[in-house]
Amino acid sequence: MNKPQKFFLIMLLIASLPINVLADWQDHIDNLYKTGSQQAEISQRKAISIAQQHIKGRVLDIRRSDDIYRIKILSDQGSIHVVMVSAKDGTIKTGY
Repeated sequence: MNKPQKFFLIMLLIASLPINVLADWQDHIDNLYKTGSQQAEISQRKAISIAQQHIKGRVLDIRRSDDIYRIKILSDQGSIHVVMVSAKDGTIKTGY
């Protein structure tokens, strides 16, 4: 590697450092603004467990839109149900 290539590589590395540092700093600031009263969101697995307590059966599909999990369940009787579960607190929003 010749001298201009080394110089360019070093400058490229130096220039990329602030971007990484700023991104890490922003993540740290975002975490600081979260209060202790805010709960972590529930996982897909937990949402499925909650929905299956409401409707017994096999999960066909799960999708998340904003703060709601939409879980499609094939009941043991053969009918399809959709259960909406809050991603924030796990409460059932709707089920049919």
